[in-house]
Amino acid sequence: MVIAAGMAVLLNACGSLTDKKAGEEQTENPFLSEYTTPFGVPPFEDIKLEHYKPAFLQGMEEQVKEIEAIVNNPAEPDFYNTIAALDQSGALLRKVSIVFGGQNGASTSDEMQALSRELSPLQSKHRDDINLNPKLFERVKAVYQNQKDMNLDKEQKKLLEETYKGFVRGGANLSEEDQAKLRQLNSDIAMLQLTFGQNMLKETNDFQLIIENEEDLAGLPDNLIANAAEAAKAAGLVNSWLFTLHNPSVMPFLQYADNWDLREKIFKGYINRGNNNNDADNKEVVRELVAKRLEKAQLMGYDDYASFVLEDRMAKNPANVYNLLDELWTPALAKAKEELADIQVEIKKDGKNFTAEGWDWRYYFEKAKVAKFDLDKNEVRPYLKLENVFEGAFYVATKLYGITFTPIRNIPLPHPEAYAFECKDKDGSHLGVLYMDFFPRASKRGGAWCGSYRQQIYENGKRVAPVVTIVCNFTQLAPGQPALLSADEATTLFHEFGHALHGLFRDVHYYGIGGVPRDFVELPSQIMEHWVFEPEVLKVYAKHYETGEVIPAELIEKLDKSSKYGQGFATTEYLAASYLDMDYHVLKNVPSNLNVMDFEAQTLNKRGLIKQIPSRYRSTYFNHTMGGGYTAGYYSYIWSEVLDSDAYEAFEETGDIFNQEMAAKFRTYVLTPGGIDDAMDMYVNFRGKEPGTEPLLKNRGLK
Repeated sequence: MVIAAGMAVLLNACGSLTDKKAGEEQTENPFLSEYTTPFGVPPFEDIKLEHYKPAFLQGMEEQVKEIEAIVNNPAEPDFYNTIAALDQSGALLRKVSIVFGGQNGASTSDEMQALSRELSPLQSKHRDDINLNPKLFERVKAVYQNQKDMNLDKEQKKLLEETYKGFVRGGANLSEEDQAKLRQLNSDIAMLQLTFGQNMLKETNDFQLIIENEEDLAGLPDNLIANAAEAAKAAGLVNSWLFTLHNPSVMPFLQYADNWDLREKIFKGYINRGNNNNDADNKEVVRELVAKRLEKAQLMGYDDYASFVLEDRMAKNPANVYNLLDELWTPALAKAKEELADIQVEIKKDGKNFTAEGWDWRYYFEKAKVAKFDLDKNEVRPYLKLENVFEGAFYVATKLYGITFTPIRNIPLPHPEAYAFECKDKDGSHLGVLYMDFFPRASKRGGAWCGSYRQQIYENGKRVAPVVTIVCNFTQLAPGQPALLSADEATTLFHEFGHALHGLFRDVHYYGIGGVPRDFVELPSQIMEHWVFEPEVLKVYAKHYETGEVIPAELIEKLDKSSKYGQGFATTEYLAASYLDMDYHVLKNVPSNLNVMDFEAQTLNKRGLIKQIPSRYRSTYFNHTMGGGYTAGYYSYIWSEVLDSDAYEAFEETGDIFNQEMAAKFRTYVLTPGGIDDAMDMYVNFRGKEPGTEPLLKNRGLK
């Protein structure tokens, strides 16, 4: 059989499951036995780098045997002996993969990255061996064609539909020759995506802005200066301050540093990541990746890669995506130009007479905001102590859904800095475990995300509770000082917490229907952002870190009045990245000499993007699309924002932002079903109608 032969080659190439280097200590592999930890979380402290590869190989080998058993089953194909059996196969592989993926993002190392490069083609081959197994597809197709005689429930029908569609989209109907091409393309794409992400991490970590003259710190807030001094000390630098390209360092530097030259230096370092013609340059990686994706799409019978991807999402096709982006672009760009005019006024007030550049935007925009609203963002920080903010998120969840979060002691942590909580439902039953890991480090990729170390599922009729993790890169603690968040960081925490709630509330019986379309997945996260600065919520959690004083009403009022100011910039930079992502993936021909930076410039210039606003992510560090998570899908955030703005309006219409009936409907129809229902059906079941763009335009101050 093809898959078995492939596995044998794979094992011969990689060695046996128990191969050890001479003198290497034999240690028990935690993945190969049942976890005995509290709540069955991974025993992180016991897991060593040496454990991953053997577990991956054994996991693939076991799944090969499980697939063989399905294929060779003499009984007629039915839902249970084929579809459910396939869904449940690969338990060990899933067990090790979910931990490796989480740790490789949040706590990686050179050795772990090397292992990920070694494993990538093996994993790609293993997936293709399953997707392209003709006998397995015959059984799946037989069940699909005879389903009306099988008395399947709604969830089973959806799993069958998704399984069949997955095989077709995985190349099962291609000729043997084209399947061989697809295998190579899948392997190449996986490796290019991995290379892109590793290059981006290296470029982010390699840049250092070292300041030795204290005068060059003018304008910077005390906490940022203290953090920079600690960073310099940790790097072995004396009487210096070290600033990096991690967001908690670079963004406030651009916002507050008086030194024009240093703002320019760090800004250019930030926007040129992956574009420095060195060993971590991503330009050729991007060109090859876009070309390989197009080749795959055309092999599958599509004109371009975006059409292939979007067919399976709410948007359905590129035209619908562009229609939404175009509807928002004109008012957003007009608002950004108004903000630029305010910036130029501030430059003149400063006694200068130059046209603003990209590294001037945040600095002078902050001055414009202070002038208009008498609000300095640093006024808010003392009231946004990290622990208070996540307690605020817990408060919102408790008010809406009745659930509670309790700290867990003596439990393995994915990183020593992580927090752990048990989540209980309103009836006191265990819902899941939540980890939160907040601070940047060289071993952690940038940005913020929510993942899992165990998915919710049922085994032997019993619910298996999820283990969810939130990972962020917030302003680092200064020694002896609490972590004080910016307003943006507080919003990010609530956002990722919304994803966590989605994972904790999900209640499905099969892995294959646990997910939702990419352009729906941001609804549960983005709706949580609406509660962050609601006065009723702020009064509960926004307390001064030294005095315990509740945030003053006048400061809340300033926050509210200024909340829409800056949406021209924020919306325009986001839409620019969304256009860039789409334009790459609607290409129907990728020249071998494609210059990605020229392509990027043409994409943005033809839409009239002003020079002071770069795309939120430029091509060479746009990991959302080039890393594979949001390929032809970065538009999803704004697509979901149409949904979340309309959904929050449903709460407001009741006169109670904590309306229990509305929250119950949102949990039932949006957060619980996974992918059992069509995404738009889920939304309509909750709201009673399809959403419009009016609430989004209102929320962003674009109308």
